[in-house]
Amino acid sequence: MVAYGNYLWVGEFKFSSRILRFSYGPLTSVEDNKLLPEKFNLKQNYPNPFNPSTTISYTIGTGQLTAISKVVLNVYDILGRKVATLVNREQPAGNYKVNFDASKLGSGVYFYRIIANGNKVNFVKTKKMILLR
Repeated sequence: MVAYGNYLWVGEFKFSSRILRFSYGPLTSVEDNKLLPEKFNLKQNYPNPFNPSTTISYTIGTGQLTAISKVVLNVYDILGRKVATLVNREQPAGNYKVNFDASKLGSGVYFYRIIANGNKVNFVKTKKMILLR
């Protein structure tokens, strides 16, 4: 992988060779894969208890050569009803934060669950949070 000007050049050399050029505007940096997290993780929201919003942090790891994972992060009430979808997209390995605004919900216990499906890795984890009015 080489950055030159406004382009990122990616090459693959095996039995047949491919070179791809990507242009996304000015390139500011290229992240070294050695710095990418290997493990998936869902952290406790902060603050907890919260009113009316909180931040949920999670890590998408490289797993076993997984470059991109399909990530779904939902919030459920105490009865198991889905009250919010915070993330529903493919994401590359890295650390992420998402804000949850519960201003239209009542006080109580809520659960947030992440499901990340990559090439060879499936990660599912649920945590509890408390909304106090």
